[in-house]
Amino acid sequence: MSFRASRCPTGMTEEVGTDRRTRWLALIVLCLGDLMIVLDTTIVNVALPSIRSNLGFSQTSLAWVVNAYLLTFGGFLLLGGRLGDLYGHRRMFLAGVALFTFASIACGLSTTKGLLIGARAVQGVGGAVVSAVALSLIMALFAEPGDRAKAMGVFGFVLAGGGSIGVLLGGVLTDVLNWHWIFLVNVPIGVAVYFLTLRIVPGGRDATAGGRLDVAGAVMVTGSLMLAVYAIVNGNQSGWGSAQTIGLLTAAAVLLVLFVVRESRVESPLVPLRLFRLRNVATANVVGVLWAAAMFAWFFLSALYLQQVLGYSPLEVGLAFLPANIIMGAFSLGLSAKIVMRFGFRIPLAVGLAIAAAGLLLFARAPVGGQFTVDVLPSMVLLAIGAGLAFNPVLLAAMSDVAPQESGLASGVVNTAFMMGGAVGLAALASLAASRTDSLEASGHSQLDALVGGYHAAFMAGALFALAGAAIGGTFLRTRVAAPGHELEPITEAA
Repeated sequence: MSFRASRCPTGMTEEVGTDRRTRWLALIVLCLGDLMIVLDTTIVNVALPSIRSNLGFSQTSLAWVVNAYLLTFGGFLLLGGRLGDLYGHRRMFLAGVALFTFASIACGLSTTKGLLIGARAVQGVGGAVVSAVALSLIMALFAEPGDRAKAMGVFGFVLAGGGSIGVLLGGVLTDVLNWHWIFLVNVPIGVAVYFLTLRIVPGGRDATAGGRLDVAGAVMVTGSLMLAVYAIVNGNQSGWGSAQTIGLLTAAAVLLVLFVVRESRVESPLVPLRLFRLRNVATANVVGVLWAAAMFAWFFLSALYLQQVLGYSPLEVGLAFLPANIIMGAFSLGLSAKIVMRFGFRIPLAVGLAIAAAGLLLFARAPVGGQFTVDVLPSMVLLAIGAGLAFNPVLLAAMSDVAPQESGLASGVVNTAFMMGGAVGLAALASLAASRTDSLEASGHSQLDALVGGYHAAFMAGALFALAGAAIGGTFLRTRVAAPGHELEPITEAA
């Protein structure tokens, strides 16, 4: 297999495969690595009851099996992207995969609560690094706009569909084997991804490798993100008006302000503030926050509706999401790229999020005695079509205006936007649903009626998030895209 060195459109001096087949094989490897990370955000949920009974978790401490992962994952995304820019995207991808795989072994072999929670935190660090640099490697591999749109469609499908695949896989592994295997299944995948990356994914060093890392800035922003995630994931339990929640959010805000002040003055900033003056970057990140909030509402709350109201088993919930996965796959793996090449970013993104909003509104009428084909499937079809249309344009827009030496940073920023949008959105909508449920129960409604009423309120709020994202993306995204220092890419939109 031969390679040649060239400067790719993201500005990285990488080895680019001389044949088309090599690049697509590399894409498969990168997506497999990222799929492993995405799966781990949801595969654990199905196994939580088994983990609780086996290791003796309390209901309160059990939440840390999930929260420890989210905390470090959200906190290290920006730092992981910047490390990729400074020391090489493939090098950091390999480091992240190795760390995640070793942590998965520790999780799978855990016999105590402390070991499992600690290993989950390490998994989050490895996952953050992999997620932050994978997008940059894909952008480097695919220079031609048509191929790039197709590649981003594949990547978008992995991110959008991985969560529901995790529910299905978690149900199968927990039922057939035991909870340990939801972690141990990562080991052969991680080993394969590591060695395939060495063999197939182009190496080379970044053009900016050897630059300085803003350590103080890294500490500030990582601390701010971790405090914010901690406050959000514990908000419902501790109370949104409690001293703990308000204190943590205030501390996170203070650190963020200090970080912004530092970044405006330091010679080699971790996050150059000029990045947010790029119109498509700023718009795509705002849309990403709203999109993630809406989609988290769909995925988690619809799964709760299926389990707690319709009485589905974990495996049945996973199977219920299969039609949505198939539809998202059809769009992401082919149709979305063609649509983006024909209409650009703005129209597919706005239409996709509007369709997703319609799906959420349909879910807002699902009754207590609902039927899958009538009350669930139509909503899932609309949401899958919307996600398949919107995800590719969001990712492409987020990376489109970025200077070559900052592609990893931009990837970390957009991943952080999705992470924080999803965490904040889910916490807010879960709180809204709980509040509405309590109110309905207090007024005399049955427990199931009150529960469904709470879900309805959350789905309607999620629909508003999606509509806001559609309006902002449709209004502010540029119709033509050019990365700084590069020729204008021939992506246009209809007026």
